[in-house]
Amino acid sequence: MPVFSDHPGDKNKESAVNNFDYHNPTRILFGEGEIANIGNYIPAGSKVMVLYGGGSIKANGVYQQVSDALAEFDWVEHGGISPNPKYDELMAAVKTVKEQQVDFLLAVGGGSVADGTKFVAAAAHFEGQDPWDILAKQVPVTRALPLATILTLPATGSEANGNSVVTRGEDKLAFNSPLVFPQFSVLDPTTTYTLPARQVANGVVDAFVHTIEQYLTYPVNSPIQDRFAESLLLTLIEEGPKAMADVGKPAEQQNYDVRANIMWAATLALNTLIGKGVPQDWATHMIGHELTAVLGLDHAQTLAVVLPNLMQAQRQPKREKLLQYAERIWGLNEGDEETRIDVAIANTRAFFETMKVKTRISEYGHGAEVVDTLMAQLERHGMVKLGERGDIDLGRSREILEAAL
Repeated sequence: MPVFSDHPGDKNKESAVNNFDYHNPTRILFGEGEIANIGNYIPAGSKVMVLYGGGSIKANGVYQQVSDALAEFDWVEHGGISPNPKYDELMAAVKTVKEQQVDFLLAVGGGSVADGTKFVAAAAHFEGQDPWDILAKQVPVTRALPLATILTLPATGSEANGNSVVTRGEDKLAFNSPLVFPQFSVLDPTTTYTLPARQVANGVVDAFVHTIEQYLTYPVNSPIQDRFAESLLLTLIEEGPKAMADVGKPAEQQNYDVRANIMWAATLALNTLIGKGVPQDWATHMIGHELTAVLGLDHAQTLAVVLPNLMQAQRQPKREKLLQYAERIWGLNEGDEETRIDVAIANTRAFFETMKVKTRISEYGHGAEVVDTLMAQLERHGMVKLGERGDIDLGRSREILEAAL
C-alpha cells in the first residue's frame, strides 16, 4: 500500500478521535539567500556529495551558490538524476559514496533529486544483497546517511518528509522511512524564477493533489486539518495562474511573493502535518504511478488525468466531503447537491487545464488499448484495494481509467 498513509490505527474507522504521532525533524531555511547558510548545518569535517539533475542549476546560478557555501568542505558531485529517478543511476551514486567515503548527501533540485538522494542514503548502508528490496519487498531501513535538500522545484514535498519513489523498468515503487527525512531544507523562491511553464504547472498540480488525497475522504470531525488543507487548495488556485503568467520574465519582473506562497504550500501539502489524525486516499497516486511507468507521463500529468475521474467514480462514498469541497473551495452553496458536486469536479478539471496540464489520456496520444496494460500493472503491484476505505478494487480502477480516456 502507499507509504503516504502513515498515521496509525484503523484507517477505515470513521471516528472523531484518531490518535497520531507527529514529528517532523526537518529544519526549513526559507527565503532568498539562505543557500549561503548551509555550512552552518552540515557537521564540520563531513565529506559531502552534491546530487542534482540535468544541470539547470549550473545555468541559473544555484550551483555556484552551493559551491561557495561548501568552500570549507571536501565535496564531490553526482549529476544526471532523471525525473522519476532511475534505480541504476542511483546505484552509480551509491558506488561513488562508498568509494569516496561520503558521509553527508546534499540534494539540489526538485522532488526527483530529493527522492533519489533518499534512496542513495538508505542503499549506502543496506545490509542485504539487493537494495531494490527496500522498495520491492519493503525491507525496513535501519540505517541511512544524513541528507539535506536545496529545493528548486516546489511540487512533491519531499524536502520535508521521509517518502521516496524510484523507477526500475516498468516498476515505479515507493518507500518511507523516518531515517531519510532531510536534516534541513533550503526553500529560496528565487531559484524557481527560471523554471519552464511545464515544471511550474506540474508543481502546482502535484501539491494540489497531495492536499486533496488527505482531505477529500470522509468527515472525522477534524476542522483544523480540513481548514489547513483548504487554505493550501485556495492558495494554489489563486497563485498558480499568477506564476504561469510570470514564466519567462526577467528575474526583476518576477513576483517573489507568488513563488514563495507556492513553494511553502507545496512543502506543507506533504510534510505529513495535514494528514495526521484523518483518513487518507492516495488512489490517484497509485493509479498515476502506473501511467508514468507505462506511458512515460510526468507524475503531475498523471494526477490531472486520474483525479477528476476518480472523484466522479467515488462521488457517493466521498459525498459529504465533496459537498464541503464544493462550498469552501468553489463557493458552491446553492442548488441541488448533485449539481454542486458536478460543478466542483468540473472546476477541478478546469483548474488543471488553466495550468496547461491535460486531463485526458487521449490528449497524450494513447487510446483504449492502454487500459488492459495499466490494469495488469495495478494487479501485479497488489493495488487491488485502494482508497481511504479500500473500496477501489480493480473493477473501479478500470472504470476510472476508461473514463479518463
